[in-house]
Amino acid sequence: MPTGRATDTLARSRGARPAAAVRLRALDGLAAPERPTEVSTDAARNLSVALFDRLRELDEGTPEHACLRGMLVELNLSLVKFAARRFRGRPEPTEDIVQVGTIGLIKAIDRFDPDRGVDFSAFALPTIVGEMKRFFRDTGWTVHVPRRLQELRLALSRTSDAYEQDEGHRPRRRELADRLHLTEAEVAEGELAANAYSVHSLDAPVGGEDDDGAPQGTVGRRVAVTEPAYELIEDLESLAPLVAGLDARDRTILALRFGQDLTQAEIGVRVGLSQMHVSRILARVLGRLKQDLLADEAAEPAAEPR
Repeated sequence: MPTGRATDTLARSRGARPAAAVRLRALDGLAAPERPTEVSTDAARNLSVALFDRLRELDEGTPEHACLRGMLVELNLSLVKFAARRFRGRPEPTEDIVQVGTIGLIKAIDRFDPDRGVDFSAFALPTIVGEMKRFFRDTGWTVHVPRRLQELRLALSRTSDAYEQDEGHRPRRRELADRLHLTEAEVAEGELAANAYSVHSLDAPVGGEDDDGAPQGTVGRRVAVTEPAYELIEDLESLAPLVAGLDARDRTILALRFGQDLTQAEIGVRVGLSQMHVSRILARVLGRLKQDLLADEAAEPAAEPR
């Protein structure tokens, strides 16, 4: 088996680039494929055993250690793709899931101890899957909710599936609470939080199709309602500056009539006027406010081109 110095000499004599020289020193005589991602699963497993033994001989942080570590990542990338297939139905792009799973693979390589006698794939898969689930938990929610509720949602989902397998029907809230040792209020809170996990566009088509083959409306049209208070708020906002322009007595009479719902006779007693006088004042003030409102509406389109 060539020594490190002999390997350097061999690499230079062949005109190898620096990266190739590092690779030769890292392998130290071990046979490794040029494209690790293309080897079979069995070959990758057997080669990984030898590479882990060699990795322990190298100092962390050296180019040789980094080279061998990268080779182990490439050899075992199939584990990440295998784990990613478990989450095919999720909305996140597969590329993102594989990238996150690769981080879990790197962590598993750094933590793996060959002396324990455990197969690397069995050791790495829980770490890879855990990294993916952490990614879903932290970034997959459309609306951010506390981690306690995120974990409660997962527990409710797992327990519901297990209950349905055991009993043949979906569990009720009380049954979930009994299995998880929670109150029904806590289960309800977790179910409510689950609604924040994903949302649907208000423009998404819903229902069947009509005779023309077109969707029968959208989510927004099905759930939207007319809110009468909006028009009231707009009217009040438009009235506010007009009412502010009235004199104090007129504002007082308006407040007593429409704010305190007093009769004209009761208002007359409050302000020291006859009921007939109060009636004339109200008619004049309301007429003026109506005229000013109509004038504002007529002036708005003329201001738009500017």
